Amino acid sequence: MIIKELNGNKPQFGQNCFLAENCVVVGEVTMSDDCSVWYNAVIRGDVHRITMGNKVNIQDGAVVHATYQKSPTTIGNSVSVGHNAIVHGCTIHDNVLIGMGAIVMDDCVLESNCIIAAGAVVTKGTIVKSGSVYAGTPAKKIKDLSEELLKGEVNRIADAYVKYAGWYKD
Repeated sequence: MIIKELNGNKPQFGQNCFLAENCVVVGEVTMSDDCSVWYNAVIRGDVHRITMGNKVNIQDGAVVHATYQKSPTTIGNSVSVGHNAIVHGCTIHDNVLIGMGAIVMDDCVLESNCIIAAGAVVTKGTIVKSGSVYAGTPAKKIKDLSEELLKGEVNRIADAYVKYAGWYKD
């Protein structure tokens, strides 16, 4: 893994975080407890700060970045960023699932309890309301998030990645 201090900013990690051997975490990055950064994922806090709450998983090949002097990236609690997704200069609240290959652009706000479908492109400045499922290019609301999807997918995946990370600790 590459954990790199840059311009006086060193990544900070909470308790029980897992970092895969070939992930990259650079600069002004703060992770809370039970976070995981998986294989080939990149979290680049070089141009602005990136902060993450508890139980955030950044899956294989995902990229988290920000916008120089404009838009930091803030990620809440129990957030899953799927394989090969891009999260850039946006705010993501609690209990959010960003599907594989999805892109969330600058100045977007994903309110709590929502899903961004695999392959969706959430364009600059979009506000995804709580309880929504967005899909497509550009991403649009396709339905309300059911309690079944919230517990069965969003919460289940966030919890599962804490468990998966535990397999690699020994």
